[in-house]
Amino acid sequence: MRKLAARRGGMEISMNTKVTIAGVEFSNPVMTASGTFGSGMEYSEFVDLNRLGAVVTKGVANVPWPGNPTPRVAEVYGGMLNAIGLQNPGIDLFLKRDIPFLKQFDAKIIVNVCGKTVEDYVEVVERLGDEPAVSMLEINVSCPNVKEGAIAFGQKADALSKITAEVKKHARQPIIMKLSPNVTDIAEMARAAEEAGADALSLINTLTGMKIDIHRRTFALANKTGGMSGPAIKPIAVRMVYQAAQAVKIPIIGMGGIGSGEDAIEFLLAGATAVSVGAMNFVNPYATVEVVEGIEAYLQKYGIKDVNELIGAVRER
Repeated sequence: MRKLAARRGGMEISMNTKVTIAGVEFSNPVMTASGTFGSGMEYSEFVDLNRLGAVVTKGVANVPWPGNPTPRVAEVYGGMLNAIGLQNPGIDLFLKRDIPFLKQFDAKIIVNVCGKTVEDYVEVVERLGDEPAVSMLEINVSCPNVKEGAIAFGQKADALSKITAEVKKHARQPIIMKLSPNVTDIAEMARAAEEAGADALSLINTLTGMKIDIHRRTFALANKTGGMSGPAIKPIAVRMVYQAAQAVKIPIIGMGGIGSGEDAIEFLLAGATAVSVGAMNFVNPYATVEVVEGIEAYLQKYGIKDVNELIGAVRER
């Protein structure tokens, strides 16, 4: 329970900012979006990590990944494209360096897991099962499945169902399936993950986009395509979170273009239990804490005693 300086009729009101997902309690509903905050250490000189509900780490694989060729980032109107390719040092260094650092703070630790085969995911999940400091696992199913023609795990319902069930079988922590927006029906994908045993969902991951340098007449990214994130995708993300929330009963972590408390409230009203701040961390390294403070200010303004009252509370006109 966090006491906020809100007064109605001359009396101070205590307001609860805590939310619970799959039995894990967070001090507030604000998290970091994987891949935009490093593994916490990189932003710790700007952000008091104790103020966040959770730090969601960048993707961790069973072995180091070098990522894609450069250039890997391009600015576009209303956001950015990235084709980093999930570059990461692998699980061994992550456990040695990043987990001990994060354990110093009150924020919950959620580890994003990536892989190229189901076996890759399972290996990382099993290694993390021995880490009591890790509260939840976020499974990045936007990775290409090398055994299925490089189609991402999260783009076919049967593939999503299979990897969800297999990961769940080996995981000791609750699992969050991070859904791709590059699908025909997000509700179908949400139901597939829930039915296969997912404890929660996070969405949306980036939308596939492209930029061409007209002066050089070449692709802006060496990979040709990249994932678009930033404020321009927020209306799409809010719509997909709402559709997923209507389709499933498990909690949802919403993300996509969040840069203020007002943005975050929109996702909560659409049905998200928590939110993640992503691309705006690159524009404003203080964005996460500003979103926390923005949510608190909204609760004060409207005299809302519990942030949970907002979840899915959007009304018909």
